[in-house]
Amino acid sequence: MAAESQKETLGFQAEVQHLLKLMIHSLYSNKEIFLRELISNASDAADKLRFEGLSDDALYEGETDLAIKVSFDQEARTITVSDNGIGMSRNEVIENIGTIAKSGTREFFQSLTGDQAKDAHLIGQFGVGFYSAFIVADKVTLVTRRAGLAPEHGVRWESGGEGDYTLETVSKATRGTDVVLHLREGEDELVNDWRLKSIIRKYSDHITLPIKMKAEGKDDEETVNQASALWARPKSEISAEQYHEFYKHVAHDFEPPLAFVHAKVEGKQDYTQLLYVPSRAPFDLWDREHRHGVKLYVRRVFIMDDAEQLLPSYLRFVRGVIDSNDLPLNVSREILQHSKDIDALRAGSVKKVLGMLEDLAEKEPEKYKTFWREFGRVLKEGVGEDFANRERIAKLLRFASTQADVEEEDVGLADYVGRMKEGQEKIYYVSADSFAAAKHSPHLEIFRKKGIEVLLLHDRVDEWLVSHLTEFEGKTLQSVAKGELDLGSLEDAQEKSEQQQEADEFKDLVSKVKEALGDRVKEVRITHRLTSSPACLVVEQHEMGANLERMLKAAGQPVSATKPILEINPHHPIVARIKAEEGASRFSDWSHLLFDQALLSEGGQLEDPAGFVARLNGLMLALASA
Repeated sequence: MAAESQKETLGFQAEVQHLLKLMIHSLYSNKEIFLRELISNASDAADKLRFEGLSDDALYEGETDLAIKVSFDQEARTITVSDNGIGMSRNEVIENIGTIAKSGTREFFQSLTGDQAKDAHLIGQFGVGFYSAFIVADKVTLVTRRAGLAPEHGVRWESGGEGDYTLETVSKATRGTDVVLHLREGEDELVNDWRLKSIIRKYSDHITLPIKMKAEGKDDEETVNQASALWARPKSEISAEQYHEFYKHVAHDFEPPLAFVHAKVEGKQDYTQLLYVPSRAPFDLWDREHRHGVKLYVRRVFIMDDAEQLLPSYLRFVRGVIDSNDLPLNVSREILQHSKDIDALRAGSVKKVLGMLEDLAEKEPEKYKTFWREFGRVLKEGVGEDFANRERIAKLLRFASTQADVEEEDVGLADYVGRMKEGQEKIYYVSADSFAAAKHSPHLEIFRKKGIEVLLLHDRVDEWLVSHLTEFEGKTLQSVAKGELDLGSLEDAQEKSEQQQEADEFKDLVSKVKEALGDRVKEVRITHRLTSSPACLVVEQHEMGANLERMLKAAGQPVSATKPILEINPHHPIVARIKAEEGASRFSDWSHLLFDQALLSEGGQLEDPAGFVARLNGLMLALASA
């Protein structure tokens, strides 16, 4: 025990050192946020005490009135933020302050540009938290004790924000945390009653705990903020700025939200929702297991963070609070999983979020473009996960298409249907592993010739999406690389007659190419998909597409190989040359070359690259000597 009481010096994690240096310089222009962040941390500590106190009342240690206190000392040039929340143990101090365990840390640092203005947004997006104290302080002292531990288990942490910090065990009579900021030179204007109160009212008025300061010229304390749940107030009494500041508190974000919805539901259930969509995607958005979106309250009492039962995984980017008047205060995560009340609350919250996105798409399309760029791929997951709302989600989807040459995904399915040619019965799409591959796919040639729009799907999630979304508003979604192409009334009788004549004329050639390729193909046939390419590969209508097959193999999934169908263009000079070589010794080489280039053009990999090169060289030499 005595050894543990000794002061020890520990080094910051490298990422913390990096973050501190960047933040002090990049965020200095908005230095007021230090107080907002420290008060938010104190509020979170109180919420955690309430939650743990539900099952262990002794943690309150006889003091149930929770509050945050802000004080200052002009002579010592210090500002102190104190709370009587859950506090921290020695190990928790090291874990929470000495390291950054946040997912996406490496990506965060790689994205920094060196431009202070741009980096300020990124740092804010990452979450500045406790470290913001060093924007205004050249030394920070933290004294804390976790609720439930004896007074002698207090911890004193101190650092100048450089490479290390000191840690020692001290005695602390009360639970909770005191953060003392020793201000830098030139920051004396902060050691002022009016200045601190104005910052609190500006950034932290929504905090549900009372934030107390001594009344000027008196010994009595006064509550500086409104100290009432913002979501419980009438919407008419809440300004846009207050909504935004509450978002920054609940989401630990630096930027204002893109959109939000505030609603009170009454009837069989009574609950309030205040839900936000961030302006930017967090770095750990693709970690489906890490949920950090919605806080659950019951009758204004915080119950839990990251309540994954409140929203489905495809809406994991949503932040905010849901406050129920019906759930029991002792509700647990296990109870949430089997609660009909939670099922109804979840369904209502999903509808509110989708409604908010529908309004954004209709009334503020530029903002919706921002939403789609940041969160579109996550929303696509909802098509397969949420059958009840599949149609609503489908209307919110956006894709690139042959309508434009740019990669931007701004074509909705309703837009596509509205532009369909007279007589067109299907929504056509092509899928590939990149936008360029989709845009230049040979399967698009006949569609471009006829002016038929095709959606260009190039996200990994798109293959999964179209396996669950098979139609939209009665129109079937059809891959241009599956099945026999039937454009219906978009082709006239003469075209169909010519296609049949060509099939008859090239019947022998098709048979011989199939014989030459053997097991590499399921079938060979004449195509009318192509106008400038000699050949392409397709699969049967209900078989796995080549792009999905490649993705699954790359992910290490066992996949039964699908034999493709080779379609050849009877109007192409190479096909004409092969037809003229039907009896020649090089016919097999021509057939394999036709197959291999069709495979390469759709992003496939050759099983025998050396054989391909040898055949190509042989044919080139033969042509050169002819």
